[in-house]
Amino acid sequence: MGVLDGIRILDLTRLLPGPYCTMLMGDYGAEVIKVEQPVIGDYGRNTDPFIEGYSTRHLVLNRNKKSVTLDLKSEEGKEIFKNLAKDADVIIEGFRPGVMNKLGLSYEQISALNPGIIYCSITGYGQDGPYNQLAGHDINYIGYSGVLGLIGEKNGQPIVPGVQIADIGGGSLMSLAGVLMALLHKERTGQGQYVDISMMDGVLSWLSGVAGGYLAAGDKPKRGETRLSGQKACYGVYETKDGKYLSVGALEEKFWKRLCQLLEKEDFIDRLSAPEEEQQEMKQELQRIFLEKNQQEWLNLLKEDETCVGPVHDIDEVFADPQVIAREMMIESEHPALGMLKQIGFPIKFSTEKGDIRRNAPDLGEHNHELFGELGYSPAGIQQLQQQRII
Repeated sequence: MGVLDGIRILDLTRLLPGPYCTMLMGDYGAEVIKVEQPVIGDYGRNTDPFIEGYSTRHLVLNRNKKSVTLDLKSEEGKEIFKNLAKDADVIIEGFRPGVMNKLGLSYEQISALNPGIIYCSITGYGQDGPYNQLAGHDINYIGYSGVLGLIGEKNGQPIVPGVQIADIGGGSLMSLAGVLMALLHKERTGQGQYVDISMMDGVLSWLSGVAGGYLAAGDKPKRGETRLSGQKACYGVYETKDGKYLSVGALEEKFWKRLCQLLEKEDFIDRLSAPEEEQQEMKQELQRIFLEKNQQEWLNLLKEDETCVGPVHDIDEVFADPQVIAREMMIESEHPALGMLKQIGFPIKFSTEKGDIRRNAPDLGEHNHELFGELGYSPAGIQQLQQQRII
C-alpha cells in the first residue's frame, strides 16, 4: 500500500506536465486511469527515443497507470466518462481553456454528478487573462515569466535549459501540490473543488528569490549578474584541465575561507563580498588555478572538505554516482517485452511507505475490458464500442 492507496484519478493529460504529475501519484499508490484518444493515444507514445518500438518517454512517464480509450466527442464516450467520474476522486486534464466545457465535461458539469470531485486543469497561461488561448511550450512560458531572461552569462544571450522547467516545476509539481491540498481540504470539509494551474504562473513564482528587490525598490536583476548567477566568484562553474567542470558554491564565509586556504589564495578570504570588479578578477584567477588539475584531482582535494565544491556530471556519471545509487534513484523493473528496464527512482521518501512500480506503462486501451466491465459493459458490448471507434 502506498500513501495514496484508494485514490482514483482520471488522467486526460498528454506529453509531460500532466503525465509526470500522475506518475508521481501512481508511484505512491493512487489508481491512475489514463483516458486516451482511440487509435492515437497520448502523443508521448510516439515521441523518440524508442527501444524495440516503445517510446522510452512513455515507458517512464506512464508507469503505474491503466489505459482506456474513449472518444470524448461522441455522446456515448461522454456518458462513459461521466460514469467513470462518478467514482473518481480526481480528474486532471490539460486541454486549452473551454475545451472540456464544449465537450460537456467541465468541472461544473462533473461536480453535479460527483460533488466531491477534485478537478485540475493544467494549461500554459491559466483559465483567464489575455493569453489563455495562446499556444505555447516550455520555452514560451519561461520566456514570458522572466526565468529564461535570467539564464545565461553576463552580456550573453539567454540560454535554453536542458530540462523543461515550466512543464515540470510550474505544471507537474504545482498541480501535484494543488491536488493534494484539495484532497486534504475535501477530507476536512467534504467539498471538492476546481484547481486552475498555469505553467507560467507556477514558474513565475520561482522568481521569489530574485524579484524581491525589484518589487520593493525597482532594482532590476540582470542576467549573469545576480548573487547566484555570476555576480560572485564564490558561486559558479569552473573548467578543469581535462575539459570537465566543477560547481563551486562556497557562499558562506566558513566555506569560502576553507576553499581559499586549500587553493593557497588566503588573500581572497576577506574579499567574499568585494565589489563587482574585484569579483571578476577573482573569478579569472580561480579559473586559472582550476585549469591546473583534472576534475577528479580537484575533487580528491576539495570534495571531502567543507568547501561546497562538486562535479558537473554528465548523465552517465549521474547514474554511476554512489549517492544516486545509495538513494535508489536508478531502479530496474521487469518488462514483458524488454526484459529488465532501468528507470529513475522515487524522489519522495517516507518513513513508513515506499514508492513502487506495480505495473509497467500500459499499452493503448489495455484496460478497456477491466474498467468498462466494471461499468456493466459485456465483452460483446465492449467489442462493439471498439468497432464504432468510441473506445
